[in-house]
Amino acid sequence: MTNGTRRNRLKQKVKSHLPKDWLTELRIAYRIGIETVKGVAQAGLINIAIITTMAAILTIFGAIFRTTLSVSSMVSAMGNVLEISAYLKPDADINATVGLIRDIEHVKGVKYISREASWAELKREIDVPDVKNPLPDTLHIKVDDPDNIEFVMNRVKVIPGVADLSYAKDLVAKFQMINKISHTITLVVVIIACILTITIINNTIELVIQSRKEEIEIMRLMGVSNWYIKSPLVLQGAIYGFMGALVAIIPINIVQGYLQKMHEFFMMPAYSYSQGLVVFSILLIGVLFSAGGSFMSIKKHLQV
Repeated sequence: MTNGTRRNRLKQKVKSHLPKDWLTELRIAYRIGIETVKGVAQAGLINIAIITTMAAILTIFGAIFRTTLSVSSMVSAMGNVLEISAYLKPDADINATVGLIRDIEHVKGVKYISREASWAELKREIDVPDVKNPLPDTLHIKVDDPDNIEFVMNRVKVIPGVADLSYAKDLVAKFQMINKISHTITLVVVIIACILTITIINNTIELVIQSRKEEIEIMRLMGVSNWYIKSPLVLQGAIYGFMGALVAIIPINIVQGYLQKMHEFFMMPAYSYSQGLVVFSILLIGVLFSAGGSFMSIKKHLQV
């Protein structure tokens, strides 16, 4: 078969796929869908490798993201248990002091513990000699967020009736460090997932473009609009991302089950929206990054 004959047949084939009634966008969309499916079909067994690789990348991201949500939930729950202990002066006006503390921003609650109650509790826990009660009246101050403890302490310590303050500073610092590390790891994984996804889709779409180069050239010569040529390739990349995300949801659900058991073991509630947020994020990243990688590949390898 001569090149001229081959080109004529390919031209007729392309022409038959073009919408003839430009008044209906539905037919255009249908043809774009056909071209997208054809592009996926032409990839053959490569589709399995692409979707599997995408699923592995998104599974790693989803597992780390879901773990980060659990860590944040546990840190928040443990941080809310922490309290500032304010020890009052013997002559302090308790009601006035409590009122001033409650007016401070980020203070969630104030609980008064009398020196007698503290002494009685101490005597129940350990054997102490029969001496005069040395303990002061105490206020237990709950803060809305561990990050605001320093802010609240700086304002409580200047109140006239307060003699001294204490709180588990080292424990709070460790909670905050763990939370920051988990968020940093998630951000790094998102960046890596983005780069890998775009690279994989870029190479795939390049192969599709090379296999359909002659057909695309004929469409250009026939005056087919650029968006009609580009759309099927972008959609093809989005399909790979979507399918990879669907496969990734399976192992993510397994990770979710183990994390839920961990929350139950430590008797700490998990975010109610965690699983839905992770699934949505996987689908969004898979589709957007894949479509973006496809679009970048088109701009690089296809001058339309």
